[in-house]
Amino acid sequence: MALVGLAYGAGLLLNHSDVPKGTTVLGVDISGSRDEAVSKLQTAFGTRAAAPIQLTVGGKPVELKPDKAGLTLDSQTTVRNAAGSDYNPVTVIGSLLGNERVADAVMPVDEEKLTVALQELAGTAGSVTEGTITFDTGKAVAVPGKAGTTLDVDGSVDLVTKAFRDQVGTGKAAVLQLPTVTKEPSINQAELDRAMKEFAEPAMSANATVKAGTKSIAFGKLSLPKILSMQAVDGRLTEKFDLEALKATYGNTFDGVMITRGTGAKTAVTPQDVAGALGKALRGKTPAERTVVIDTNPS
Repeated sequence: MALVGLAYGAGLLLNHSDVPKGTTVLGVDISGSRDEAVSKLQTAFGTRAAAPIQLTVGGKPVELKPDKAGLTLDSQTTVRNAAGSDYNPVTVIGSLLGNERVADAVMPVDEEKLTVALQELAGTAGSVTEGTITFDTGKAVAVPGKAGTTLDVDGSVDLVTKAFRDQVGTGKAAVLQLPTVTKEPSINQAELDRAMKEFAEPAMSANATVKAGTKSIAFGKLSLPKILSMQAVDGRLTEKFDLEALKATYGNTFDGVMITRGTGAKTAVTPQDVAGALGKALRGKTPAERTVVIDTNPS
């Protein structure tokens, strides 16, 4: 007993570092000061933890960056959990004898961030074709969508989490095939019909004129296809203006026209001002309705 007590006392005396002697994480010895332990973890696993995870969705190769997906190796917390004295006699004497003391690597997952990242992948790697409306040669054309496969987001969360942890722990970068599900386009025929009737067909029916001060410009079948498109938002098609193309179209038409803003400041006409007025004019059914004046002195 005296020898055991002597050994125990010697172990406590010798094992006074922040991270006890013989402590390992994923097979790497991190014993020493806390700063040393963090540095050892970063050296051993930092590159692995930052490397993109190689995936396939429906046969298409894609990459997922761990930091964007809320997947991290928390070296600080790992070391903090591993640090401190362990007064268990078996552990203390074992440390004196050079025995290994295994600590867990802390790899937290921000599931909300991971879900968002996977949803973005689903939007780029899936085979679903959304219904839309194109504008060409002076008319609106409805383009029906087609069903296809898309990433099973819920079924992929745990798989990607495991792949990341395996990549950090082993350094292996095997390509992970993610599950897919069949999905219908969010823009169905009924929505296409509505958008055609309420916006697209009226938009291309005649010229639409925007005025500001004494200046004006008409937009028609030649200019509109360059600046006008439709985008899906929550299952509905809404118009979208290419502001750069819009500015290129009206050029210096509104130079010198100033708008009094809500702050009282007077500033020049912007593409956003023109787009707002044009959106109203394109819905007009009569010549008067298809001319919209930008209010330069709103009350």
